[in-house]
Amino acid sequence: MPVVESRCVVPVDPATAFAVSQTTGDVRLRWDPFIRRQRFLDGAERPAKGVRTFTVHRLGFRMVSEYVSYKPPSNVGMKMTEGSWFFERLGGGWRFSPAEDESGDGRSATLAVWRYNFACRPKWLAPLAERIGGAILQRDIDRRIRGFARGCEDQVVLAAVAAGR
Repeated sequence: MPVVESRCVVPVDPATAFAVSQTTGDVRLRWDPFIRRQRFLDGAERPAKGVRTFTVHRLGFRMVSEYVSYKPPSNVGMKMTEGSWFFERLGGGWRFSPAEDESGDGRSATLAVWRYNFACRPKWLAPLAERIGGAILQRDIDRRIRGFARGCEDQVVLAAVAAGR
């Protein structure tokens, strides 16, 4: 199964980085270029293992995903349960761990590693589709983690995270 991964170091502690990654609504849209909108399903009001979300991608693709793990401040995982005809399976995990601050001023820092795995359909087309899909998904994930890094320095996002604690 193909895997794409993107990583960055952000100038906040792991708990803050994790909290930024789980923001919702307008705060999420400030940093996340991947989504146009997203909402919890089944009456859920916050993320947790087993919670499902409905997401509309910036290009209009829709999917329902489920949290398969939720362990603040270190990791979160999801899997697509309904979605694009293109993906037979799609899953992802985001990990947050303490890191050396690249600025050298002694602040807290976090290494964020986002990894996705997927399989394409139809099976006869999968070898080619997965190469193409991997390149497209890699570009999207790289763009998304750069947005996340900007969000970890955005005072509006950080204020919303602090207010939610």
